[in-house]
Amino acid sequence: MIRLAGLGAWLHARAENILAAMLAVMFAVFILQIVFRYVLNLPIGWTHEISVVLWVWLVLFGTAFVVRDHEEIRFDLIYGTASNRVFRVMVVLTAIIVIGLFAISLPAVVDYVTFMKVQSTAYLDIRFDYLYAIYPIFAVAVIVRQFWAGCRAIWGEQAREVDPTKVSSGV
Repeated sequence: MIRLAGLGAWLHARAENILAAMLAVMFAVFILQIVFRYVLNLPIGWTHEISVVLWVWLVLFGTAFVVRDHEEIRFDLIYGTASNRVFRVMVVLTAIIVIGLFAISLPAVVDYVTFMKVQSTAYLDIRFDYLYAIYPIFAVAVIVRQFWAGCRAIWGEQAREVDPTKVSSGV
């Protein structure tokens, strides 16, 4: 079990590295776009295309593999005032709803992404099915993570990692 935890930590670190590399490339391309457009007066379109694609991948890849449960956006006003038992019930209900919605939509999502092979981007001629391939991966990751969160709540292991009433801004 310790080796599995170590492997998980290593994979999480590599996912963070990939995310950091995507952000660095997106930033470099964004600066290049500004230089070409406003300094050289030569607007180029591929930089915008790469920025948009990387932004989509950053958000979905990051949410699927990097962001931890306690870092996700929640209704802290509701979760923070609930007792531990009510909190666990809310986690299970949320997991059931999210798993149901993503599972229902998953076949249509996969069908749509595979259908998008008929179109390509305007400048770089990249097929859209490659660009949107991250979404089914994201959807499956959300299903797995919500299933795990629901199971942990049922088993009584789902505790609040952060108490929103005791968090400060550091000022």
